[in-house]
Amino acid sequence: MSDDVSREWDDATVIAQTRHWVEQTVIGLNLCPFANAVFRKNQIDFRVSHARDETALLQDLASAAEALLAVPAEQIDTSLLIHPGVLHDFFDFNDFIGVAEDWLDDAGLSGVLQIASFHPHYQFAGVAADDITHYTNRAPFPTLHLLREESLDKAIDAYPDTEQIVERNLETLRQLGLAGWQARQPATDTGPGAQIDDPPTPG
Repeated sequence: MSDDVSREWDDATVIAQTRHWVEQTVIGLNLCPFANAVFRKNQIDFRVSHARDETALLQDLASAAEALLAVPAEQIDTSLLIHPGVLHDFFDFNDFIGVAEDWLDDAGLSGVLQIASFHPHYQFAGVAADDITHYTNRAPFPTLHLLREESLDKAIDAYPDTEQIVERNLETLRQLGLAGWQARQPATDTGPGAQIDDPPTPG
């Protein structure tokens, strides 16, 4: 399935598909054991960036961080900045993560916030391009995840086997397979992975 990367996405559709991914995949497969509580308590800020270039995206990231820190964690604990209009290429996106982390440091927010990243074509370094395990970090749209360090530390302290999360996730994806993954995605032509170019099919 092909797609026009210049396509305009309305915010409601972008957020709906991202919420579906969080609920059915991230929580449903227990890829992040900390996600369920904040999702059920409506403590996730699903925020859509209309940026068309990296400069505008960095400004939106700064705004998302400011908004997150302006309220207590009990109200909004974490933020997903979804940006369907820029950084469709994963390697460009990956390079931007370094820029974003430099900004975090320059803004004096290292140790306060950290950035996790998700992308429709996410690839782990040193892993075959068609490996199913890339899907642990594949989201419907390029997404920057802002997490509060304090909340993350508390969650890790309360969870007994955080060191096993990554390996368990990889095994979950291997057992699930591509068909199982696709079954969890919206059954429409605008489902995760459809909006940019379809990711490689694991063999």
